[in-house]
Amino acid sequence: MIRVLVVEDEPVAAEAHRAYVDRTPGFTTAAVAGSGAAALDALARQPVDLVLLDMNLPDGHGIDLCRRIRGAGAQVDVLAVTSARELATVRAAAAHGVVGYLLKPFTYPALRDRLAAYAEYHARLHAGGDAAGQDDVDRVLGGVRPSRPAPLPKGMGRETLDAVVA
Repeated sequence: MIRVLVVEDEPVAAEAHRAYVDRTPGFTTAAVAGSGAAALDALARQPVDLVLLDMNLPDGHGIDLCRRIRGAGAQVDVLAVTSARELATVRAAAAHGVVGYLLKPFTYPALRDRLAAYAEYHARLHAGGDAAGQDDVDRVLGGVRPSRPAPLPKGMGRETLDAVVA
């Protein structure tokens, strides 16, 4: 069972997130926190595998909370569930180890799909062993890889690129 800490300052949204987590097979809500301080307290008191994190909290930004979680040495993954759409925030989240980012408003199926993908990711990480190859590494990192080769600069053909690389 994957234990989830919901960090959301809006009570109605927090309750919806809790209900969504609890109706997703393999997941349970360990706690709900309405602030960064309450989240850190909850993490110190009980085991948690995944934090559903709103970026806009009354006592600070979610990125700052990520820094504090990492600084405390907590071995927990973070999935941002937020209305923060600024690309700088998305990049900062990725830099601080956020494993996924879901924009509000979202439906239960959208969160359920993210949780299911997280469950696969969690299982792969906890299986241990070595990666068999690049595809295994890409899957653990969320499959961030180009689906097709990037276009070449104007005027450069594949043979030119091959000569430059060689």
